[in-house]
Amino acid sequence: MSLSPIASPLFLKKKKKQFPAFQRELDDQVHAILKDPLLGDPKKGTLQGIRVLKFKYKKQLFLLSYEPAFKKKALYLYTFGSHEGFYEELERYIKSK
Repeated sequence: MSLSPIASPLFLKKKKKQFPAFQRELDDQVHAILKDPLLGDPKKGTLQGIRVLKFKYKKQLFLLSYEPAFKKKALYLYTFGSHEGFYEELERYIKSK
């Protein structure tokens, strides 16, 4: 069963501001998640149901948050970024939607 990626407006806005090489790396990470939706670490508490995949780009660690919805055959992409302030931004976004 394959999932269809659905990117949040926040994800798309942030991706648009990135260099093309980083955009390609982000696309590669999304494809890896589509192959194995349980790849990232599951979160607890207010972020329950959301998974976060950690990846390195040019020696810097980035996090990519997503939520697989198997019943809807969708993969919701929330946001990505460096570790600093990442979870606060993610929680704010989740509460606002």
